[in-house]
Amino acid sequence: MDPITLSRWQFALTTIYHWLFVPLTLGMGWFVAYFQTRYYQTNDETWHKMTKFWGKLYLINFSIGVVTGIVQEFQFGMNWSEYSRYVGDIFGAPLAIEALLAFFMESTFLGVWIFGEGKIPKKAHEASIWLAALGSNLSAIWILIANGWMQNPVGYAINDATNRAELVDFFALISTPKAWVFIWHTIADGVAMAAFLILAVSAYHIVHKQHLDFFKRSFQIGALVGLLASVVVFLGGHEMGQYMYEAQPMKMAAIEAVWETEQPASFSILTIGDLSGKQEVWSIRIPYAMSFLACNNFSCEVKGVNELQAAYEQQYGAGDYVPLMVVTYWTFRVMMAFGFIMMGVSAWFLYSTRRTDYENAKWMKFVPFGALALPYLANASGWILTEMGRQPWIVYGLLKVEDAVSPNLTTLDLWISLIGYTVVYGALAIAMFYLMKKYAIAGPDAAMHESVDVIPTTIGAQD
Repeated sequence: MDPITLSRWQFALTTIYHWLFVPLTLGMGWFVAYFQTRYYQTNDETWHKMTKFWGKLYLINFSIGVVTGIVQEFQFGMNWSEYSRYVGDIFGAPLAIEALLAFFMESTFLGVWIFGEGKIPKKAHEASIWLAALGSNLSAIWILIANGWMQNPVGYAINDATNRAELVDFFALISTPKAWVFIWHTIADGVAMAAFLILAVSAYHIVHKQHLDFFKRSFQIGALVGLLASVVVFLGGHEMGQYMYEAQPMKMAAIEAVWETEQPASFSILTIGDLSGKQEVWSIRIPYAMSFLACNNFSCEVKGVNELQAAYEQQYGAGDYVPLMVVTYWTFRVMMAFGFIMMGVSAWFLYSTRRTDYENAKWMKFVPFGALALPYLANASGWILTEMGRQPWIVYGLLKVEDAVSPNLTTLDLWISLIGYTVVYGALAIAMFYLMKKYAIAGPDAAMHESVDVIPTTIGAQD
């Protein structure tokens, strides 16, 4: 386990863990803002309870997410100093804007919303939660712009004197199509994840015949929004695939296990490779389907791994430019499978809410766990595919992972920090699970006894 491998494991651990919370924050903020608005519009106490109850879960998730996100930024200096030195002039710009604008916006207005009820005008209080939700999503937008640049670097020039990449076109950085496909796909994913959390918690209480009016209303809203958001996620994924075909053809070939160039290209239902992972042994394929997915026609060419490897060796020098295909191939299929299931079950849930007695349905008892697991599995698979599929690059076509790690790190340094992060994050996971379960099971009446005050010192400390 060399420093490069351990640094990759450490960043993967912190990133995947942090991203468990981010999408839920992105989506749940909009739900809470909607519930708050409906309460002020109607004075219906059920909407007030929904604001308080779902707001508690939103704040728990937000707090843990912020704590885990801070660690990632430290790693750019500690583990990936060569990356920061080489592209920090570019990558640092959206991160700085995210911290100085979006993060302070969301944290400030979230504090106003938490402590301002009954102390400031209703319209100001209502606006505060909408602005907090907007701030969270603006924060994600700037992070995704930074990641989009890493996937498809534009708007830069290499300074030969300093041997650094420097930003020369800020508009190109913020308008890259890769980033904006990422953005609407990710925000829709966050809304879908929040909708499925609402479905899971609501189903638990419906099965136990608790607060049926409250949770049946929540369940119906979750089913409708979950269906719409899942469809948008699917469309965004399709758009990302077509952009990948243009900007990252090796990732596209690895996803479909296309070793040799095909025109037209077939879609793999199941492919078995040899032990090297670089040659097909047996496969089941749908003719023409991959060409349609990549180009919206049935005759376009999809370049194979072998041809692209030869081209990259000629362009970038000797090396292995093929990502770990067993990971890209299967994470894509896991992501797709769970995405389709999410669309199907949310449509079924929405249809079922037309029946007045759907709370007695036998399938309802499986919803709490299933609805909670689906979006997390799909989300994690999608991001593993996104990041593993660009290997060996940390900035596609510009900087390899092996050249980005800090040169002075030792294996002992990394083992100590990796074990430390694992222990701390494990403790945070236990705390997160305990708090979410406690307040989810407690129900809306418990949320009304006090203001939304889940670990306020933690939320205040993040400023």
